[in-house]
Amino acid sequence: MKCKQAFMHGPFDLRIEEVELPELGPDQVLIQLGACGICGSDVECFEGKSAEGRYDIAPYTPGHEWCGKAVAVGSNVTSVKIGNKVVGDCVLPCFQCANCKDGKMPSACLNWREVGFHPNSPGGFGEYMILEEAYTHVIPDDWRYDFGAWVETFNVSYWGVWGNGCDPDASDVCAIVGGGPIGLGACMICKESGATVICIDPLEQRRQNALQYGADIVLDPTASPIEEQIAEITNGRMADVVIECSGNDIGIASIFDIAGHSARIGVVGHSIGRKVPVEIGKVIWKTLHIAGSGGTYHWFPRTIRFLHKIKDKYDFKALNTHYFKFEDLDAAMDMACNHKDIARKVMLTFPGMDEV
Repeated sequence: MKCKQAFMHGPFDLRIEEVELPELGPDQVLIQLGACGICGSDVECFEGKSAEGRYDIAPYTPGHEWCGKAVAVGSNVTSVKIGNKVVGDCVLPCFQCANCKDGKMPSACLNWREVGFHPNSPGGFGEYMILEEAYTHVIPDDWRYDFGAWVETFNVSYWGVWGNGCDPDASDVCAIVGGGPIGLGACMICKESGATVICIDPLEQRRQNALQYGADIVLDPTASPIEEQIAEITNGRMADVVIECSGNDIGIASIFDIAGHSARIGVVGHSIGRKVPVEIGKVIWKTLHIAGSGGTYHWFPRTIRFLHKIKDKYDFKALNTHYFKFEDLDAAMDMACNHKDIARKVMLTFPGMDEV
């Protein structure tokens, strides 16, 4: 079966090509794409600023924020039926190596793959993709494809808050660094716990947007030292929970300044491939608890249930500020790369899948 997929050959070199899909394996699902979001990680790889995308090995098909429809299933597949709307994990453990059997995170897998970043794991920038049943998850039939494409993004936020042990409650002040899609997810998740939510972002549009998605207070880190702003709000106690969602050097460095004593910190924003100067001594003197999140562990089903419960409380469709047909990928990437002030989420749509 032939289809069109996009391949990242290197920085600023993304091409749509026709390929022959391999034969479906007994444990695999053939998925027709309905929608796929362009993530900040995709942008960073496209711009040559991130080592996550492995075009140094071979061209790969990006896209990990996808939603589609199962159109064929392998002979051993039981949990996915033809016609189901589906989403899927991004970091794929093998479940068989020593680290997997030891219960470690997917990113510890000795044979791990990453959908949309590795040549052996084609992502959602294509008309069709193939994924094993173990990483494929069914969503409700009444979900739109462009809402389903938010599951992976929200999953990262949800794990970053709860899977990492930050566990906010109504007594906590939660500082979310970065008001992009991951940051907005963290705002909503912390708000659902009853916490006071502060979103920090230098862009005015993002700050105002965060007020619609769970933030109680928004702060501009360029207006005055962010540590002083947080101290004033909290009477010097600083933040109980900090979720770093920006991946920005300044944002990452700030978490050690704005965290209160014994704060729980979730580091979610990607900065792999570069070293970031931070005042690491504050970890000791503030007794900070810091956890990262490279992939999630058996978390997608929980994310789907969580999203289903809150989907009518927030306007998720409004987060998709720009839609582009897959064949207009160049224009979509230009919007995502060069217009971050107005592009909350750039969403690709695909031929024959009009329900967005």
